[in-house]
Amino acid sequence: MEIIAVSKSVRVAPRKVRLVADSVRKMPIEDALATLGLINKRGAVAISKTLKSAISNAKNNNKLEKDMLIIKSIEVAEAPFYKRFRPSTRGRVHPYKRRGSHIKIILSEKNVQLGAKSKTVTVRQEKEKKEEKSGTKS
Repeated sequence: MEIIAVSKSVRVAPRKVRLVADSVRKMPIEDALATLGLINKRGAVAISKTLKSAISNAKNNNKLEKDMLIIKSIEVAEAPFYKRFRPSTRGRVHPYKRRGSHIKIILSEKNVQLGAKSKTVTVRQEKEKKEEKSGTKS
């Protein structure tokens, strides 16, 4: 199961956001949030907000716990840019672009390898099987 969170038109250039995204891409969620809190870049704030939104989506919509999730992917795309002009000498202007980015974070459930079986099962499926065997379901 995939949980998706998207932040659109974030006013930080995509190159700068990708630097932060690359540093937390393969981390567990707890470590990623801790690292984003320590990184001193504007892109870290935007990625942190999007990651927290994805965790909230997992909790509220899919009834998943925070420790059952991993970051599957972080995608940073270019948003439409604003065309602006900077005054120059002799009445001229120099154009530049105010760039923005779209951030998409996809979370998925952790997989658990079963001992003798070569079957991969998600943590949620394993928990449901244990509840069915014991007869208690919350």
